[in-house]
Amino acid sequence: MDSKKNVQVGVSPKYPPIGPLSLWERARVRGLSDPGLFASTVQRSNHTQGLNVTTPRNTHLIVTARLISDFGAFLNMVALATYVYLLSNSAMSVGIFLASRVGGGIFASLIGTRFYRRWQGRAPLIAFDLLRAALLGLLLITPASQQAWLLPLIAFGLGLGNSMFAIGLNSQLPRLIAPAQLLKANAWITSASSAAMVGGSLVSGLLVAAFGFETVFALNALTYLLAALLIVPLRFEKTDVSEQPERGEWFALRQGLRSAPVVAAMLAVTMADTLGSAAHNVGFPIISKLLTPEAASTTLGLALAVWASGKLLGARIASHLKGSENSHLERRFFFGVALMSCGFILMFQQHGLYGLLLFALPAGLGDGVSEVSLMSRLQREPAALRLPIFSVLTLLQMSGFGIGMLVAAPFYAWWTPGAVVMLFHGIPLGTLCVVTLLRIRRGRVARSSPTPVP
Repeated sequence: MDSKKNVQVGVSPKYPPIGPLSLWERARVRGLSDPGLFASTVQRSNHTQGLNVTTPRNTHLIVTARLISDFGAFLNMVALATYVYLLSNSAMSVGIFLASRVGGGIFASLIGTRFYRRWQGRAPLIAFDLLRAALLGLLLITPASQQAWLLPLIAFGLGLGNSMFAIGLNSQLPRLIAPAQLLKANAWITSASSAAMVGGSLVSGLLVAAFGFETVFALNALTYLLAALLIVPLRFEKTDVSEQPERGEWFALRQGLRSAPVVAAMLAVTMADTLGSAAHNVGFPIISKLLTPEAASTTLGLALAVWASGKLLGARIASHLKGSENSHLERRFFFGVALMSCGFILMFQQHGLYGLLLFALPAGLGDGVSEVSLMSRLQREPAALRLPIFSVLTLLQMSGFGIGMLVAAPFYAWWTPGAVVMLFHGIPLGTLCVVTLLRIRRGRVARSSPTPVP
């Protein structure tokens, strides 16, 4: 039936025309029966067009902000741990400091979903940058004699700020970057983080030796202030009311993971991967001292620099690989984790510096590919699920890393570093084998069953 025949003279149409063709006519051309549905489609298209216009600027701002803030994060990671040890002359104090930092990250993962449901956009991201700057500023105004009790609180606050910033940025990135550009944006963000890791790790010791801890803490606070200024011009796409889940957050997450078992498998592999990462982080200074007793810190810095360079290269490779479907991202993630674990296992089997550095490169390559693929894949989940998924991801990473460090440390007193890393990086490799077998079995069931398998 032609819509024009139903228009009565003198009566305003329910959906007034917006151009040469009415919404009814344009909807019929598109094959839609409801002009209201077409109107919402036009509105979403306009939002996407606006997002496409701001995507390059948003990408440049985010990448620069991450480069600066991550440089500060790695700067204080090295400087603060050394400062705590020199201030207390106690390994236990260093352990409490690191545990407090991990505890802040775990707490952030538990409150992140509820927090960002209530407060969205750039304001929370700016607030957490300012929080981290203020916490470091406390070290500049508090006498050294009173800092012993303050340092665990600062560590907790830094862990909280780091994780809350990561949850907020990763879950809201689809509101800042057009979908077609998300993969490349994630690759640039990972590249910036890797470059910051290289710079922060290598420069920290030099800055402390040349200018002292107070100057490093002031510079670190300044990096967070600069990052906050770069967040201010960001433009977010408007949120939709439908992004709020109708039922509880965790119920919606469980239902979403049941309908996307591959995402659940990726989270499980990530948890296993953090156990291996904790083991090699504990083992880095040990293997460095075993290989080069006279220059252990130099060897450690070189190993971290080569690994981070490999991660940067892996991120760039991930952005140029053909195929951007979900299945491609999933396979690249699993491959990246396997490459990283194998790289670290081979790295810790070496008896010379050059062999150590040689296998640090593929370990970094795998880390870069897996991180870009994981972030890009999770950001394609529905808006209502992205926030709880990234909160759970942070919870798995923080708890896995903390537990892994506690469990792996005693093994170094009993076994060689190579054996310990082989054991703990065997966990993600074993998890990958289980996931692969389950996917093969699921594929066979899907081919033999008349009903589709979710």
